[in-house]
Parts: sequence; C-alpha cells; structure tokens
Amino acid sequence: VLWQPKNTVTYVHLTIMAEAMDTDGFSTVDADSCALTEKPTCILCLGMAGSGKTTFVQRINAHLHAKKSPPYVLNLDPAAHEVPYPANIDIRDTVNYKEVMKQYKLGPNGAIVTSLNLFTTRFDQVLSLLEKRAPECKYVIFDTPGQIEVFTWSASGTIITETLASTFPTVVVYVMDVVRSVSPVTFMSNMLYACRSAFWLLLLPFPNL
Repeated sequence: VLWQPKNTVTYVHLTIMAEAMDTDGFSTVDADSCALTEKPTCILCLGMAGSGKTTFVQRINAHLHAKKSPPYVLNLDPAAHEVPYPANIDIRDTVNYKEVMKQYKLGPNGAIVTSLNLFTTRFDQVLSLLEKRAPECKYVIFDTPGQIEVFTWSASGTIITETLASTFPTVVVYVMDVVRSVSPVTFMSNMLYACRSAFWLLLLPFPNL
C-alpha cells in the first residue's frame, strides 16, 4: 500500500510500517487470573509544519480500517480547521485555541504551545480512556501540531511522551516532505530535529521507513 500526499511526492510504504509495528505489544500478568493483557502500540507522528503528518495519519488510519483493525486516533493540533479522519479524542473539544490567543495575548505559535500545556494538565484522563480501550485496538495514533518545538523544549511534549512510554509501547514517526528536503540545508535541518526530538530528548524507538 503506497501513500502519496496531495502536495508532495513522498511515498511511504505502509505495509512496512504495519509489519514493523505488528507486534503484540508488552504483556502484563494479572496476579489473580494469570491472564495476559495486550497493550496497544502508540504511534506519535512528528514533523515540521506542512510535512504531511495529518495526511499520513489519515492514510494509515484507512489502511488499518481496511485490515479490520481500527486504531484509536487522537488529534493534538488545536489550530487545525478540520481533520480528514474521525478523531476519538480531539484537543479542540477541550481547549479553544482562539480564546487562548485572546486571553493570554499570544501569537499563533505561542497559543499552540500554551494550548498543549493546558491540555496536558488533563492528560491523566486521556490515559484512563486509552487503558479502557486497550483491549479493543492494537494501535493508538497521535497527530501533532507542526510547531515541533512542543516536543523539543516544551514541558507538555515531555510529559505526554514520558507518560505514554511508561504505560504503553511507544514509537515516534518523523514525517518529512522530500520535495522540500532536496536542499541540503532543509534536509539537515529535518534530520537534526528528528535526532533531537526522537533520539536525544524523547528517547523513543524511531522506525526507519
């Protein structure tokens, strides 16, 4: 199955992604029943603004639905006008991005970071919902905002990733627009952001596609 964003010629082989992540997850043993409980794999999609993260989430969501294994999808972009997939949890239902701009007198980027900070204060409720749905799905997909600084230096990104990784098997997928990355400067900028976010700060598995 190939994915081709409308505005790029980036191709992602979703079958490789599915096979790379087609594991049973971590298992825990219940002391009373000694039954194994599978945990879903959390897929955290990161990347620069306009790189195709939302399109990627939409395509992998459709791919998993076609395989009769629907994922649990979360939208963490408070400034998105609309998303092309049904989100089980949407930050826009909790935080009003425009009101954050007005109340805190922030610009667009600052309002997105602040919205994520406010949402993170309730992330324990998100975790509870994920644990309840764990027996029903194999994958949990997170669509994130293009302001990657949320996950490079903001506390909210660290809290989200560390909380997820301590409870579920979690991987990072860094999405790039290869058309814009033909420039060595742009390519190296993307690689440095990927290394800083996934390898150094988040310390999470980083599948190569």
